Parts: sequence; structure tokens; C-alpha cells
Amino acid sequence: MIKHVRAAGLERLEIQRLRDRVGRLFAALQEAAEIDGPLVSGTWAPPVDLCESETEIIIRVELPGVAADQIKIGLTNSQLRIWGEKKRRVPRNRITSHLCSERNYGRFTRIVPLRWTINVREASAELANGVLFLRLPKAQDRRGKEFKVVVKDTQSL
Repeated sequence: MIKHVRAAGLERLEIQRLRDRVGRLFAALQEAAEIDGPLVSGTWAPPVDLCESETEIIIRVELPGVAADQIKIGLTNSQLRIWGEKKRRVPRNRITSHLCSERNYGRFTRIVPLRWTINVREASAELANGVLFLRLPKAQDRRGKEFKVVVKDTQSL
């Protein structure tokens, strides 16, 4: 017969800390798997810079030769997805042939996992000189903050 023992005091805190650490490790592993995952056939991933300030996350994505209407952005609480298609320009003179082409064309996609709480409604994006700038404001964390609650006296009515 197995006797169930409940953790008390410090043991409970240690178990909770261990569970939190394992959760963070699992999230980091999942993030790494998404980043290193294979791309869909025929797609390419644009390079990304990810920066953090106290108030926002700033993401720069290099997309030279891509127009703003060719870029689509999806934002959830856990990830940012950028996708679209860069079309190859047809040369006017058909005699010209490429000896070497190192630029990427076709469909592109990039998924950036987010570990911050983002205010999705205030996110903004702009394309300038082939660089897509995304500003994702951090949501104010209200946990642990004390709020005043007004108590109404119903007996005096």
C-alpha cells in the first residue's frame, strides 16, 4: 500500500520552483525547435534582429526588393509570423542571362517566438529602405500590484 504524503512549507516551495524551472526549460526547447525547424519546400527565411527596451520589443527584418503589400504579419501572444513572396523581376532585354544569382526569390516565412507579454492592439509595422520595422509594446504586468477597492455601506441607505 502506498501512503500519500503532502509536501509542506519549504518542500512545497522547492517543488514549485522546480516545476517553474522545468516549464521554462521546456519553453526554451520548444522555441529552439521552432526556430531550427525545416522550412516549407521552396521558402527562404529573411534575417531578423530582435531588440528589447524597457517598454517595447523592436524587430528589424531585412526584406530588400519586397513591397509592403507583399508582406503579411500575424501576431499572437506567443509568436510573430512574417510571410509573403518576393517576385523575380523579368528583365526587359531577353538576351541577358544570369551567370550568378545569390538573392532569394519566392515565398518567405519567418516565425519569431515571443516570451514577453505584448500589447497586440498597439503593435505597429513600417517598411523603409528594404527593412521592416516592427514595434511591439510590452503589456504592463499588473500582477503583484495593489489596487484600491471602494467599500460601499449598504446599511445607510
